[in-house]
Amino acid sequence: MIRRLLIALALLAAPLAALPAAASAAATRTAVFAGGCFWCMENDMRGIPGVVKVESGYTGGHVKNPTYRDVTSERSGHYEAVRVTYDPARIEYAFLLSRYWKLVDPTDDGGQFCDRGPSYRPAVFVDAQQRPAAERSRALAAQRLKTGAMKAQILPLQTFWPAEPYHRDYARNNSVEYHLYRTGCGRDRRLAQVWGK
Repeated sequence: MIRRLLIALALLAAPLAALPAAASAAATRTAVFAGGCFWCMENDMRGIPGVVKVESGYTGGHVKNPTYRDVTSERSGHYEAVRVTYDPARIEYAFLLSRYWKLVDPTDDGGQFCDRGPSYRPAVFVDAQQRPAAERSRALAAQRLKTGAMKAQILPLQTFWPAEPYHRDYARNNSVEYHLYRTGCGRDRRLAQVWGK
C-alpha cells in the first residue's frame, strides 16, 4: 500500500516538475537581425540580459538550405543574420531593437565595415506583429545618428537557415582570430563615428 502511494505521488509530481521548463520554452520569442558579420552580431547580442540564445545564419534569400559559399557569392539573395531567442518577461522587443541599431552602421547599405556586398547589409526582419515597433525604433534611431542618413531596411520575416557549425559561437571558439578580425575590420571605430560613442 505504501509503495503504491509513493508511486502515485511520484507520477503526480513528475508532470509538475516538467511544467516550468515547458512554460519557459513556450514563453520565448525570436527576433531576426542582419548587421554584417554574423560572428560580431552573435557575440554582441549574446550578452544582453533576457537573451536566451543567439544563432548565426542566413535569411531573406531564394535558395533553400544555403551555405556560406552560396550567400557570400551574392547570388542567393540572403543576408548574414542572427536569430535572437529572448524571454519577453525579462526583455522587450523594443529594447532589442534599440540595442541592435547601436551595433550596426545603418547609414551603409553597401555592406558593413570591411565586409562589402548585399549579404552584409543591415536589416531587421519582422512579422506583422513586430513591424510597428521596428518602424518606430528605426525612426528614433535615424534621429540619433551623428553622421549619414538611415538606410537600413525593415523586411518581411523569411525562413532562417542556421549557419554551418564552424560559424556558430565563433567569438567563443576562436577568440584570438575573432578579435583580430573585428579590430582589423574597423567595426568599433566606425560605430563610434556613427553613434558618437
